[in-house]
Amino acid sequence: MERADVIILGGGLVGQTLAIALDRHGLSSIIIDPAEPEAHLAPTHDGRVTAISSSSWRMLQAIGVGDALEGKGCPIGGIRVNDGLKPGAILFEPPPGDDPLGMMFENRLLRAALRERVVAAKRIKLMMPARPGEIVRDGAGARVALDDGRLAEAPLLVGAEGRNSPIRDAAGIPIARWRYDHVAIVATVSHERSHENVAYEIFYPDGPFAILPMLPGDDGRPRSAIVWSVNARDAEAMVDLSERALAHEIARRMGGFLGAVVLAGPRWNYKLGFHHAAQITDRRLALVGDAAHGIHPIAGQGLNLGFRDVAALAEVVVEGARLGMDLGDAQLLDRYQAWRGLDTLMVAFATDSLTRLYGVPGRAASAVRRFGMGAVQRIGPLKDRLMAEARGESGDLPLLLRGLPI
Repeated sequence: MERADVIILGGGLVGQTLAIALDRHGLSSIIIDPAEPEAHLAPTHDGRVTAISSSSWRMLQAIGVGDALEGKGCPIGGIRVNDGLKPGAILFEPPPGDDPLGMMFENRLLRAALRERVVAAKRIKLMMPARPGEIVRDGAGARVALDDGRLAEAPLLVGAEGRNSPIRDAAGIPIARWRYDHVAIVATVSHERSHENVAYEIFYPDGPFAILPMLPGDDGRPRSAIVWSVNARDAEAMVDLSERALAHEIARRMGGFLGAVVLAGPRWNYKLGFHHAAQITDRRLALVGDAAHGIHPIAGQGLNLGFRDVAALAEVVVEGARLGMDLGDAQLLDRYQAWRGLDTLMVAFATDSLTRLYGVPGRAASAVRRFGMGAVQRIGPLKDRLMAEARGESGDLPLLLRGLPI
């Protein structure tokens, strides 16, 4: 029987980050995941890039992961939001001398840095590949019987398995779910002109088009990641375009401001959807990351929401351990539910509303949107509030997101 303070089902970015945060504060964990460990690190596993908000970056530094990522991410010095290529954009920039709005990292580099820290940790037991069989949660604790006959036990079980979380479904937690009529095409491109560390979110009626700054490639040319939401009916044709034709379409949507565009790697495509669990706790169970919520990538907040879950849950559990409490105690789980429930719901519906608002076609709708964007650009306090939301610095911030130990 393997015993720990916490059992984490799911060894992705969020699950590993939680284990590292707990280890940093003296608590042990067991990570159970059916995937082969090396499969998570393969460049072909995940071609996406992620905008790590400034608060999430502070947490990664606080738990000892930042050193392994130093110099591997591109600082985001500004975010420009446009309705198509029309005038009237909003430009978000940090005050002079302040930290960047975030950092752009390739997901494979995040995975490698987290894995390095997990392997080095003394209080993390990695059980991969391993598939959970019977799971029991009762007054005595949480027990997981693996398909290979091994057993694991802890006071608290964490579901970090992603959108189709088996433990969430087994717990009977209701979930609101719908699909967008969008597919995200993800690719890396090189271009003639510098992006100057600015991220662009261009809204077209058929879906948002994001240009995310990356570090230069090996050839020294400027690079950006493209996250392009296209109508599902057009997705197959777009995915099947030749490299030259796809680069041409990307350059056309950019409006040419970065010069000639060339694909600089493979392309990926992902179906887009929304889901939100009615609750994120149950008996001796807490949900984090995509097991609890999944949103449109319109504002790049998906993984950052998961990191906010990690910071809050880690703080609740560590403080409970210091008080000598049972880590699966309902009082601790209620605190986590109250801390994260409203924030995740508000972000989820804000991104959903933006997706629908900017998808309304027609000149009148575009004019209204541009009027609103112009007002945001002019009204300092409103603009500052939106920028704080993008940086993950609003609300009751857990200590880790402030860069402080628990």
